[in-house]
Amino acid sequence: MSENKEYLTTIEDSGSINISEEVVGSIASIALGEVEGVAGLAAGMGAELAEKFGRKSTSKGVKLLITEEEIRIDCFIMVKYGYAIQDVAASVQEAVANAVESMTGLKVTMVNVSVVGIAFDK
Repeated sequence: MSENKEYLTTIEDSGSINISEEVVGSIASIALGEVEGVAGLAAGMGAELAEKFGRKSTSKGVKLLITEEEIRIDCFIMVKYGYAIQDVAASVQEAVANAVESMTGLKVTMVNVSVVGIAFDK
């Protein structure tokens, strides 16, 4: 997630709304976990190292890039064996964008999906 901000702030006539970046990451994690064919989240590069130094993340497998103009979400997933990777990735893009936009009111401009592995049944 972005190191510069901890909250997304929307200023309206009646006051301001602050949404934690961690909340946005959690919404994205839950949404992609509900997509058929997704076996689970995988940590992005360096996430395990960050956890060893004490930085915990409830949205492991999701990385946010937030600027004043856009929210970009990078998802790192494992796909279940037997599912079409392109179909699962497209479903993840749609589910994550819809969930974040509907729950926060913020515009998601891009959802990148990285398939880091295939999960086989035991």
